[in-house]
Amino acid sequence: MTTRGNYDDEPCYVISVAARLLGVHAQTLRYYERLGLVEPSRSRGNIRLYSARDIERLQQIKRLVDDLGVNLAGVEVILQLNEKIAALERELQAARQEIERLRARQGSEPAAS
Repeated sequence: MTTRGNYDDEPCYVISVAARLLGVHAQTLRYYERLGLVEPSRSRGNIRLYSARDIERLQQIKRLVDDLGVNLAGVEVILQLNEKIAALERELQAARQEIERLRARQGSEPAAS
């Protein structure tokens, strides 16, 4: 995962700490990575480093599996849909801002005679 200037994206937890925070085995986190459900950063020594955002994503995966009984294929679909929804919400917000900008500009122009 790339850092986007946000502390949530800052890689800071080694796999043993991440596993302990989540209450799972490190092997579970490796398996989720192999499936593409999470993509931790790597140190120069190739050590997995998880960010706060990675931990949040893993908590969501754990809730879906443990609390709702969703299988990992379903988890992948749900995560992809959530990402698509978030992207669409960002697009909608940008469109609304553009509409407001155009309305404000139109309101400040002198009326045509």
